[in-house]
Amino acid sequence: MGLVAEEAVVDVWPLKMPLNLFKRIIYFFSTGLHTMVNISVFMNYICIIGGSEKKSMHLILTHLVFTNTILLLSKGIPRTIATFGLRNFLDSTGCKIIMYLERVARGLSICTSSLLTVVQAITISPRHYGWRKLNPKSVWHIFSLLLLFWILNSLISMNLFYIITDVKLNSSKAGKSDNYCRFLPRSQKINSIFLTLFTLRDAICQGVMGGSSVYMMCLLHRYHQRVFHLQLSKFLYQMPPELKAAQSVLLLMFSFLFFYWTDCLLSLYLIFTFKNDSITTSLQEFLVLGYAMLSPFVLIHRDRHLTKCWNA
Repeated sequence: MGLVAEEAVVDVWPLKMPLNLFKRIIYFFSTGLHTMVNISVFMNYICIIGGSEKKSMHLILTHLVFTNTILLLSKGIPRTIATFGLRNFLDSTGCKIIMYLERVARGLSICTSSLLTVVQAITISPRHYGWRKLNPKSVWHIFSLLLLFWILNSLISMNLFYIITDVKLNSSKAGKSDNYCRFLPRSQKINSIFLTLFTLRDAICQGVMGGSSVYMMCLLHRYHQRVFHLQLSKFLYQMPPELKAAQSVLLLMFSFLFFYWTDCLLSLYLIFTFKNDSITTSLQEFLVLGYAMLSPFVLIHRDRHLTKCWNA
């Protein structure tokens, strides 16, 4: 029996070595590259806000990039360190702070994305529509909403301080996984309350996001039909800036929904099948960071201000 077990370990070990090396390379370069891109886009938006072309939309985009940067720093960098075998680099306090920042950043990302679609939909709506009056009149109105998002997501993530600990306290259960923090079982009633709050927040934000996106798609479709009936091809290349921005926002929203729901489906698959293989878990980790990695490139491609900065 001992010889059979030893042969099994020898057979599996050559397969795990290339996989672990591949994970380390992917995590290291992906996290580093996309963090730098997000920081660069964030700094460019800061310059735009401080300049003469200050707009409410730029403040929302700045906040979105900022939350994505926090998510990459709190999720991507610790995960990258863990793939190199350093699972005990965080104590209990460090785990609580890192996981708390990650949870708050994910909540801020969905709330900010929802606000972005609403403001963009109001911006491109016809002037005779009454709900254009809901458009924020100043940057300070947007700032107040963003501050409200911070307070809300900070409060509904407080339970993490009671259920997170480092792997050193659970070394017997940690095994040889890449986990650097552990969840401790606590009151099921409290966990259910916070889970309900998370679900309610996500449902409301995605409902608003979906409704605004459908409305913008209808307006864009109506615009293209009008241009087609005019049969003037030059108008196809003279789309108003607001409609171009709406296309960019729609692309961001579809990207967010793709990564969000793919992550949810994969999480449900792992829960109900009781599987914990490293490939599926790593794929889920990348899905969590997918929106934060993709969104800055969409903004660079669509925003003429960022394009000029990058060309320079």
